[in-house]
Amino acid sequence: MAGVFDFIVKPVGSRYENSIDIDGKELIVNTKIESFKSVSNMAEVIAVPYAYKTDIKVGDTVIIHHNVFRRFYDMKGKQKNSRSYFKEDLYFCSSDQIYLYKTDTEWKSFGDRCFIKPLKNIDHLKLDKERKLIGILKYGNDSLKELKINPGDLVGYTPYGEFEFIIDGQRLYCMKSNDIVIKYEYKGDEEEYSPSWAQSSS
Repeated sequence: MAGVFDFIVKPVGSRYENSIDIDGKELIVNTKIESFKSVSNMAEVIAVPYAYKTDIKVGDTVIIHHNVFRRFYDMKGKQKNSRSYFKEDLYFCSSDQIYLYKTDTEWKSFGDRCFIKPLKNIDHLKLDKERKLIGILKYGNDSLKELKINPGDLVGYTPYGEFEFIIDGQRLYCMKSNDIVIKYEYKGDEEEYSPSWAQSSS
């Protein structure tokens, strides 16, 4: 069983993540299937495409677009699976819907995607809890490496291109290489920021 151009994946755990654990108590955060923020984006690879080679292998864990597992209501009010649905608990997933993959214990970005760790806002005169458009590169890629931008570097990025993910209990922003526009020098007052609810949902 394999797709020609698509991966075949299944959810890791449930298709929806509707609750988080806070101090040992379960808090329901979503009761609607339309809410994309509660759709699971973690999957296990069941089959890889045979039309091209990929570093992703069967059994790897991947971070994918939320629409793959998402359900919705049609015009008659009936629940429907996404068009990615294959059968039973299996789904097709195109390569541009995969952002990160893990072989064994190491996460690696896929394609032209990269992930940024946000920084805590230390300006007490501002209400925002994190700094805007600046962060630490967590997972880079080959194109950034050629520009000598590597994991751990402090970078600036353009607005509206980032997507929020929770990876191993930490909130990260996924974006494309072209969204990274500058590499900064550290000043020594940078502090990573991840809210407690993100850590609870790991």
